[in-house]
Amino acid sequence: MCVRSWHEVARARVGAVAVDVANESEVVSAVISWAAAGRGGALFTPNMTIARMCAEDQRLQEIFNSADILVCDGMPLIWAGRLAGTKIPERVTGSSLIWSISEAAARSNLGIYLLGGEAGHADLASTQLTSRIPELEVTGTHSPPFGFERVPGTIDHMIELLRDAGPAVVFVGLGAPKQERLIQNLKGNLPQMWFIACGAAIAMAAGARRRAPGWMQRMGLEWLHRLSLEPRRLAPRYLADARYGLELIAWAVGARLLRVRDDARQGLR
Repeated sequence: MCVRSWHEVARARVGAVAVDVANESEVVSAVISWAAAGRGGALFTPNMTIARMCAEDQRLQEIFNSADILVCDGMPLIWAGRLAGTKIPERVTGSSLIWSISEAAARSNLGIYLLGGEAGHADLASTQLTSRIPELEVTGTHSPPFGFERVPGTIDHMIELLRDAGPAVVFVGLGAPKQERLIQNLKGNLPQMWFIACGAAIAMAAGARRRAPGWMQRMGLEWLHRLSLEPRRLAPRYLADARYGLELIAWAVGARLLRVRDDARQGLR
């Protein structure tokens, strides 16, 4: 698989979010090279639900689009991008990045930190990661309690934990958009660290949550697997996503027509 330097990677709009047109190897290479040089950043992986929420909330849209790396975790976004004329190469998911970035971090002698998951999940994930990647250094773990963001001093405590642990990469698995909002705060205080918004990846790495089979992932049906596990919680969300999907298709068709028109004008010059 071809790995370009990050300055060659384009950013293209897909509905309300602007994503980097990159594959997972390029994302991993960029994070590790910048981390090794002492430069931090934020990596977000929007899916259909996040794209809808960004369309409804301009402040949230600004948070996502300000990420240093922004890649698609969701086949509907990839399909919409391709329909609009942007060839997004593949999904890049938090549940995959927690392994690929950790493997690359270990090769570069860079430490990681696991922040998120339910009580005990981060510790279990650390055990699983270091079992598969023995040379990996996990500098610390922390699973904050539900509602932590409303408790004064909690985020300051997190900043101190991270500063003392000194990781190069921090996986933040608290669910969107809570994790992205937290990362905006942490990044400003710890600019030398990379923060990866990874959703349920910590729970999955711990073995506490099952990921969809590979064939469902490839067909864009991972949402159906999740719905089967949590129907009551996820059904209203996915219904709203379906309605937004119609808007996204309309946007993609319009963007494609504009591109065709502009290309035709260029050809006439």
